[in-house]
Amino acid sequence: IKQKKRHMGDTKHFCPVNLKENFVLYPGLQEHAAKYKEKIYYFSTSEYRDKFLKNPEEYVAHNEPLQAPPLRVCLLGIHGAGKSTCARQIADKLGIFHIQFEEYLQELILPKTKRKVGPYSDEDREDDSKIPEKLEDFSQTMTKTETEKSKQEVELTDEEEAIKANLMDNTELPPEILDKIVPDWWKKEPFRSTGFILDGFPRTSDEARYLSERGLCPDVAVYIQVEEGDILNRLFPPCLKKWKDRRHKKKEYKKKLKELKAKKRV
Repeated sequence: IKQKKRHMGDTKHFCPVNLKENFVLYPGLQEHAAKYKEKIYYFSTSEYRDKFLKNPEEYVAHNEPLQAPPLRVCLLGIHGAGKSTCARQIADKLGIFHIQFEEYLQELILPKTKRKVGPYSDEDREDDSKIPEKLEDFSQTMTKTETEKSKQEVELTDEEEAIKANLMDNTELPPEILDKIVPDWWKKEPFRSTGFILDGFPRTSDEARYLSERGLCPDVAVYIQVEEGDILNRLFPPCLKKWKDRRHKKKEYKKKLKELKAKKRV
């Protein structure tokens, strides 16, 4: 085994062409192997093997070792598992970017929706928007909200509708939309040279397959496994408090509105 390791190329079992051109550690395959200067190199595709053989000196180490790409981590887990909390701590400790996938999608459509969408944000916002801040402006507020609603009905593009459906119902994003988002984290600065921890992606086998097909390999994939009871104990109390606060606010509003209407009659 030690003898075989000594005869492997500079990138060991990773594809040297992927490392050079895409700055990604992509595992090579034995069926796409080639020998150069008594060392064996493995490649992710036969095309990359042929490319290497045409100009091998471009892909091997010379005076110093080849530079490895920065750390890229995918952090997975169900809602409420604590992914974002852990991801922030890891990103701060390692000096890499923290990318929260769902928040990133929210930012893409926020200029048109004007508020966050999704099962965990819509209810609170809708209830709050029904209560005017100043009861004295109640009549004016009612007319304003009607006109504002018509102004705010901005038409979303097909791409934005797909993102909204993903946030609302967890509908999978098609590859053509993912192509405009995900590869940049591997291939463009400042992520390319700094590294990142991607929180909440991939979530399905199709999304994991998408990464594999595009050659976007994370160095580590971490799945946070949490008991349902622990998640319930963590998420239920703050949700209950929000519901109680909203209910109290509605009662106070109705009470003051009733008093205001009684004054107007007098």
